[in-house]
Amino acid sequence: MTSHIRGQIHDRRGRGMRGPAFGLDAPGGRVPAHLSSRELFDQVAIDVMSDVESRWPEELATVELAVEDIPVLPHTWVAPRVPLASLVPATQVVPPRLVLFRRPIEHRAETRADLEALLLTVVVEQLADYLGVPAEEVHPDYEP
Repeated sequence: MTSHIRGQIHDRRGRGMRGPAFGLDAPGGRVPAHLSSRELFDQVAIDVMSDVESRWPEELATVELAVEDIPVLPHTWVAPRVPLASLVPATQVVPPRLVLFRRPIEHRAETRADLEALLLTVVVEQLADYLGVPAEEVHPDYEP
């Protein structure tokens, strides 16, 4: 049991913590366990998209990244799996948007490393279609 006393965290024996658990002084700046699954997903998605965008800055400058919990599927959907992402084409008023579906992606990823690899695969494949190039050209770490 811990208590919060005058800005410090102490255990019930009054010894306090032995090192920073979270914040800027903690290893990595913020302990991943402190992030919610949604925050973790968003951060990994942003990191992956930023990495890919840095390799195609002019071509992907207008592409927006969005995250939805689940896709909205028509009642006629018959495919055995739900989509993991969708690239919504640009209109006269809205730029192109890459929409990632968080829950289906999280369902397929058991660890953070799995999540990072799957998000890289999904983002690269979607943007390869958008760019009209093979996925292998979009990012060197892409593995089908």
